Amino acid sequence: MTDKAHVWRVRYQRPIEYEVANCQDIFNPENDALISVGRSRDARRFVIVDENVEKYFSTQIRDYFDFHKIDARVLLFPSGEKNKTVDKFLWVLRELDKFPINRRDEPIIAIGGGVLTDIAGFVASSYRRGIPHVKVPTTLMGYVDASIGIKAGINFNNQKNRLGSFEPPKKVFLDRSFLKTLPQRHILNGLCEIIKLAVIKDYELFELLEAHGTSSIESRFQDETSASILDRAVGGMLEELQPNLFEDELARKVDFGHTFSYGLETHPETDLLHGEAVLIDILISALLAATRGLLSDPELNRIFELVDKFRIVLNDELVTPNLLWATLEERTYHRNGLQRVPLPEGLGGCNFANDIKFEEIQSACKIYAERKTNHEPIYQY
Repeated sequence: MTDKAHVWRVRYQRPIEYEVANCQDIFNPENDALISVGRSRDARRFVIVDENVEKYFSTQIRDYFDFHKIDARVLLFPSGEKNKTVDKFLWVLRELDKFPINRRDEPIIAIGGGVLTDIAGFVASSYRRGIPHVKVPTTLMGYVDASIGIKAGINFNNQKNRLGSFEPPKKVFLDRSFLKTLPQRHILNGLCEIIKLAVIKDYELFELLEAHGTSSIESRFQDETSASILDRAVGGMLEELQPNLFEDELARKVDFGHTFSYGLETHPETDLLHGEAVLIDILISALLAATRGLLSDPELNRIFELVDKFRIVLNDELVTPNLLWATLEERTYHRNGLQRVPLPEGLGGCNFANDIKFEEIQSACKIYAERKTNHEPIYQY
């Protein structure tokens, strides 16, 4: 029995405030964005840079900090999901500990894709129980999804993002000129997350993709129409994240495409990128929605036609009812005992399902196999 005379209640609310800002030519010495957070005179910065970014911007990065008389330790991080590990997390921490920065006003800076910004956020939340950090996404996936929220994490025990934390950055700077350097496959990979938002939340974004998606891919999102697509996607994502930053509510629209994709992406034989797995999930979920009367046939056709227009190559050899069902069961556990599967309700609407049956998944897989279009890759893997 609790002794009510000796119960202490502690309550504290931590304010969360950070900016996601468009920023052009971020390595121009006249642009002080990167040093605008924290102390900028006689200061240090621990800078984690994706090795692919370093190939293009090595000189500019070092010249930038030299110009501003910042003592910068630049750590090159290897690219790819395979490096989102405990070992790499500890390696970054060891390197940071060799170059101790001021705990409050010398933020670490992460420049790279979603893998790197996830690890950097987890490092920031862990080192000395929390230090500030700044994120500069350099992939389309990071730009519209991975870097703009507060989730950080690493893969563990063959499970994606099994270790992690919620750690808000001080700022996120979005410079779309980085997208010019991306391979075509990674442009399409990030585009899949934009398609997700369009289908489940934003019909106007869906129409923009129908009208201008192909030209945006061709320009690598460098023209003004492409910029409006990016701004709409980022704004829509933040609109969903802001009232539920710590995921107290587990029924989330932004989890559309992130139920069945989990098993596809983490399977030991997969070669799917995150967005590609999400897109397969989007199509399977759209088929489930159509059989439940949530999507009309014309609306379902528009989703498949949009994907077909972009010639996104999907290695779907792993798409089987058994794998998708096992993944749904795992996600149900992750979502605290309910399926909470987001399904499109019309284009731009959302309905959450908690009663999906194995037979529905069987039927969806069969229809998917009949409807899919096989393309030859227009890019190099």
